[in-house]
Amino acid sequence: MTFSVVQLLGGLSYATTLFLMAAGLTLIFGVTRIVNFAHGSFFMLGALFTAHWVTLWFPAWGESALLYLLAILLGAACAGVAGAAAEFLLLRRMTGAPELYQLVATFGLTLAMHDAMQWGFGPDEVFAPRFPGLKGSVQIGEDFFPVYQLAMIALGPLVWLGLHLLLRRSLFGQRLRAATQDRSMLEALGVNPRLLMLGAVVLGCALAGLAGALQLPREPAHLQMDMNVIVETFVVVVMGGLGSIGGAFVAALLIGLVHAFGISVFPQATLVIVFLTMAVVLVFRPQGLNGKAVSSQEGGGAREAAQKFRGLGMGLAGSSLVSAAFVVLACVAWAGGPYWQALAADALILMIFGISLQSMMALGGLVSFGHAAFFALGAYGAALSHSLWGASLPLALAAGCGAALAVAAVFGAAVVRSSGVYLAMLSLALAQVIWAGATQWVDLTGGDNGLIGLTLVGEDGRPVFYALLVGLALVAVFALRFLGRSVLGAALQALRDAPMRASASGLAIGWLKYRIFVESAALAGLAGGLFAAHKGAVFPSLAAVSTSVDALLVVLLGGVHQLWGAVVGSVVLTYAGAELGREVTYWRGLLGVFIMLIMVASPSGLMGLAGRLPLLLSRLRRRGKTGGAR
Repeated sequence: MTFSVVQLLGGLSYATTLFLMAAGLTLIFGVTRIVNFAHGSFFMLGALFTAHWVTLWFPAWGESALLYLLAILLGAACAGVAGAAAEFLLLRRMTGAPELYQLVATFGLTLAMHDAMQWGFGPDEVFAPRFPGLKGSVQIGEDFFPVYQLAMIALGPLVWLGLHLLLRRSLFGQRLRAATQDRSMLEALGVNPRLLMLGAVVLGCALAGLAGALQLPREPAHLQMDMNVIVETFVVVVMGGLGSIGGAFVAALLIGLVHAFGISVFPQATLVIVFLTMAVVLVFRPQGLNGKAVSSQEGGGAREAAQKFRGLGMGLAGSSLVSAAFVVLACVAWAGGPYWQALAADALILMIFGISLQSMMALGGLVSFGHAAFFALGAYGAALSHSLWGASLPLALAAGCGAALAVAAVFGAAVVRSSGVYLAMLSLALAQVIWAGATQWVDLTGGDNGLIGLTLVGEDGRPVFYALLVGLALVAVFALRFLGRSVLGAALQALRDAPMRASASGLAIGWLKYRIFVESAALAGLAGGLFAAHKGAVFPSLAAVSTSVDALLVVLLGGVHQLWGAVVGSVVLTYAGAELGREVTYWRGLLGVFIMLIMVASPSGLMGLAGRLPLLLSRLRRRGKTGGAR
């Protein structure tokens, strides 16, 4: 009984941190309709600022409870100021954009803020002192529980009550709630929505900074805090229902308890249990515990962003010219030596992986934030079939595709019930389960050591394998072109643009979504198998969030609705990552700035920007002539 009480209290303490994060993210989404992936960066900023303040800059503050509390509030204020800058420079320019564009743009903000904090605070961990006056523990039976964590438990309901009163009783809160319902009407009544948006972002980021600063007496501040917390924060927000602070509070409690008891009962599968909990909730309630129905949220942003799939009208001659240029560039890369050969092979595999995701997004309007699950399944399927049974390359690739296909066939049943961010988070849950399984199932996967020493492709077979990659990339592009022009492609695009009208017309909505999802997963599995053959090793990181983000970046940088978008995106991302990584210390920050600029300046990607260049140049010429005539 004592053990259960201690675990219960630990879960409630952790739930407070999750709720502070989720409440801030929910506030931002409620007013701006922006899903802020960079929310974890403000959490980390609050922690690092406060830790440096009480440890390195003003150590005397760490010895006084009042001054320590003031330092925590300063950390929250610092995060709020950074949030104001982010709102002015990025978030307000992403208002009304599709949720996926917002996720990728704010992921770029995460990269930029990470490198900025590494430059400003340094790469080392900072151990802050314990909070004065709350250093002891209370005895519960035979065990002890920290007093500071008891204070954290009490803080959670107080924050919820404060937010409830702010939103219900104050004029600012009433306007915030009105902005979530009908911003245009509020603007017509003379209220500036930009100020409300700024206020919501500052308050949300300050809550994230407060959550980070409050973690200091429990753990050191470090540069991995952002990614460690943001995934579970998304779990809480999506489980509770987008825009619902009450739902976030309940979901934080649930996840905190699941996390606490999972550590004691299934310590090696805690993360899996957390994501399985979210998956179960979303399967039975696709809109979350207290969110709006998915059908009521469809439309607006998604339909406004929908475009015709570009490049499908390209004739055979045009397609042949582009393909010939692609093959020539691949040959030039091969002639450049081992470095360029390896770089080109990486780009080709990423290209195939990106096209697998593009088929879902461009045609079906389905968003996956965990497509790395099928990439990893393909890689492990190919690697295990080779290492255990001595399968050759063709059989290993078939095994990888089969593994991805089998999981997608089962998981796809949940896909047909979800859409938008809920689908993205459900797919992320699957990827995290695959990642946790690959990490913990050491006997089969090798755990963090991975599966190494694979010889699916020998040195003599490298030229043939490279030619195979080039051929498969071209086949994937033309298969996407054929699919887009087929009857199935037309039905998928109808589902993407007007789901309710498509359903009323008699289209099998569930079957269409299921089919494109499974086919996309099989192609991602093929890309994973090719990766295992190319690298000769497979690690659990293939199922990590960063791998899924790579696929999203490839598609969105090139242009999700451009036929050759994934091709351009993979080349740019691979080359930029390799060259910047060699020459620039803070290359991730520069990449993040580049991503944000592309998402703001050209949501249709680099291919879309290139398509608009002639029009922009003609406008400039006209202005020049007009100015000369004057």
